[in-house]
Amino acid sequence: MDIRINGQLALVTGGSGGIGSAIAWRLASEGALVAVHYLQNREGADETVRKIRDAGGQAESFQADLTKVDQINALIVQIQAYFGASIDILVNNAGQMSRRAPVLELTEEYYAEMMDVNFKSSVFLSKAVLPGMVGKKRGKIVNIASLAAHNGGGLGVSLYASAKAAMLAFTKNMAKEFAGHGIRINAITPGVIANTSNDRFKNEEIRKSIIAGIPLGREGLPEDVAGGVLYLVSNLSAFVTGETIEINGGMSMR
Repeated sequence: MDIRINGQLALVTGGSGGIGSAIAWRLASEGALVAVHYLQNREGADETVRKIRDAGGQAESFQADLTKVDQINALIVQIQAYFGASIDILVNNAGQMSRRAPVLELTEEYYAEMMDVNFKSSVFLSKAVLPGMVGKKRGKIVNIASLAAHNGGGLGVSLYASAKAAMLAFTKNMAKEFAGHGIRINAITPGVIANTSNDRFKNEEIRKSIIAGIPLGREGLPEDVAGGVLYLVSNLSAFVTGETIEINGGMSMR
């Protein structure tokens, strides 16, 4: 089976840095045409595009607020018009944990913020690309969740963890619904990944303590997650759907 994904159109959300940028680069390196989504960091998204183009690949950056369904729908129309094709691969990577908030300090506004960016976005992006995939009788969706979806995460991340857990349940249900259309839908739950926005939540002492609990003896890298995504969107995983790949260095084994 071939790992190459030549000519397939991939949308990677949150592609302006960290895990998203690594995924976009990895897919492009195996022949995909890549739409790199960003919310505010246009410079980072354009740098990802430049790197892909300099290596001979095809990519373009696109801006949208994925908490707004009208902007999601407009984004898909814009991408498909630019590339002249419907989307073959969707990687729902955009998400954030803006701050830690104990349960007794939760507000309705913070609830909406966490659920919208971490779960609602993946729901309505999937809805927007699925008609094109159904029409072609093929397609792949990969949802980037979190180890927190399994273990609840650290203190103050209850809503983030809940949104990511919802993403896993949604993955399984969608996989059942669209398997008959030749569409495979899977998820990845990264553990502790370095060089991401979550670095701001840990100092060197915390970092060393975390690494001590990882059997492979290091933090993960964005490239580790990107490799998992490539596997799930290539023919190497042709008989895999509704599954979750754990990329955490053995920190949590299921």
